[in-house]
Amino acid sequence: MRLRDIREDRDISQKTLAAYLHIGQNTYSQYETGKRQLPLDILIRLAEYFDTSTDYILGLTDEPKPYPRP
Repeated sequence: MRLRDIREDRDISQKTLAAYLHIGQNTYSQYETGKRQLPLDILIRLAEYFDTSTDYILGLTDEPKPYPRP
């Protein structure tokens, strides 16, 4: 996953993202390190926050722009 890279590229702290997601900073840290599986609802909220696709966050594509909405 690219969570750490995306977050650091935008100079956002884990604490800030954890507050946005209403989770603990430690929980968010575990998502970044892969120690905890990222729930689908959190993945979607992160994609919306970063204005990218879930596929980009998961490393399934190298295209950071989100898909066009119908």
